[in-house]
Amino acid sequence: MVRSRYEYGTNPRKLQPDIQRKRQEEKKRIRVVEDLPKQTIKISKSQKETQIKLTLLVVGIFILLLTVSYRNSQINEKFNRVQTLKRELSSIEKENEQLKVSIENSVNLNTIQKLAKEKLGMQKLTNKQTIYVTLPKKDYVEAPSEEVVVKEEKNWFEKLIDKIIK
Repeated sequence: MVRSRYEYGTNPRKLQPDIQRKRQEEKKRIRVVEDLPKQTIKISKSQKETQIKLTLLVVGIFILLLTVSYRNSQINEKFNRVQTLKRELSSIEKENEQLKVSIENSVNLNTIQKLAKEKLGMQKLTNKQTIYVTLPKKDYVEAPSEEVVVKEEKNWFEKLIDKIIK
């Protein structure tokens, strides 16, 4: 009859003598295996070749992934550099536009008159300062009296051709 695993009493049940003997034999077997000298495991050439191929494959994949990672980091750095240069360009363009507006404002005639009066002490002309000059209506432009001759220099090949033709 099989007893259930739950014990109702405080005393553990006693092991049967057959079970104790089996456990002792198992312990002896384990000791025997431990006492044996370690055996050298022989690996065939094909197994060595497959191990080497597998190792080289893993190393190759690692190098490939490392290269891809390095290229991605380089691309990321270049992208960040382009973005900073774009920001700098936009700020310089904005500053350039502001300078153009300030130049247009400073070129205004009223602004020039104000600066001339304040900084340079200039004043507008009065009627007393105006002097009128009379000029005869004769045309002062003269036509060229002699002809201008432009002589072109010819290279040696053109001179040779001219001599052959003449």
